[in-house]
Amino acid sequence: MSTVTTIGLDIAKSVFQVHGISATGEVLIRRQVRRGQVLKFFAGLPPCLIGIEACASAHHWSRELQSLGHEVKLMPPAYVKPYVKRQKNDMADAEAICEAVTRPTMRFVETKTCEQQSILMLHRVRLMQMRQRTMHTNAIRAHLAEFGVVAKIGREGVDELLLLVRDGDERIPELARACILALAEQLVLIKRQILEMDRRITVCHRASEVSRRLAEIPGVGPLLASALVAHVPNPKAFSSGRNLAAWIGLVPKQNSSGGKERLGGVTKQGNRYLRSMLTVGALAVIRYAQRHGTRRPWLVHLLARRATKVAAVALANKMARMVWAIMAKGERYREPVVGQAA
Repeated sequence: MSTVTTIGLDIAKSVFQVHGISATGEVLIRRQVRRGQVLKFFAGLPPCLIGIEACASAHHWSRELQSLGHEVKLMPPAYVKPYVKRQKNDMADAEAICEAVTRPTMRFVETKTCEQQSILMLHRVRLMQMRQRTMHTNAIRAHLAEFGVVAKIGREGVDELLLLVRDGDERIPELARACILALAEQLVLIKRQILEMDRRITVCHRASEVSRRLAEIPGVGPLLASALVAHVPNPKAFSSGRNLAAWIGLVPKQNSSGGKERLGGVTKQGNRYLRSMLTVGALAVIRYAQRHGTRRPWLVHLLARRATKVAAVALANKMARMVWAIMAKGERYREPVVGQAA
């Protein structure tokens, strides 16, 4: 009797689709499993390779199935899509996952721990609150502008507008004042929560030795360092720093054919959060270099022939490669020697 060796699991909210094959490729299992029966079903199977798309709740199921003795591999959904033969349904998806997980060139996603996912949640909630803060400030400005009440750009301008509202400016009707004060209360709460998130991120950063070493890189602060540690659970999953930079999306987009290389802007296909933060950190390094000088001759030469933002993306790519070296090799950041660089 054949034994199941590979399973493609298409996860969902309530009904999961299972597609299992033997070592020879014979289909042995093709069925649906309710959410409450998943662990019981896999507990009755011998240890096997299970493929799952890296989507919502995938890391949770990966941890649970690994605790049962199975080998679980997560894959980006975009890499599984080419293996769907025809149409889109749960059976076809599970079969495609089972096929993709056996490919020797497939790229996999490392399973994150509960602690790493908690830190990621901390960053995502903070990012959402930052957007809400911007939405509230823009709403306050726009509503008051309808009555001819405007202020200068920046947070101080919003504070001046709220002061006018609280002082009872005669240009603002009473009903409009009540609405603006309601937005102001929410804005104060959001700002307080952002400060609390920043405090928690700082605590997580100080508790991680790897995060503290990453913060030694110019342009990398506690926020970016803790995000890198949470997003990259196993840096050795990348063969080099270039692969990490490509995963983040800091490499040129290629449209090459016939031996002719055509490179465009950055692909923007990777992690948007890390990419934006690395670029902001690189811009901070460039501004400091323009004001106070730098020990990086290559950056000076790059700024001389390229726009500032183009140089920032190049520096962000370099920072990503340094991050990989520090995380994968356990090294510390070393300042460049001017003589050797020249």
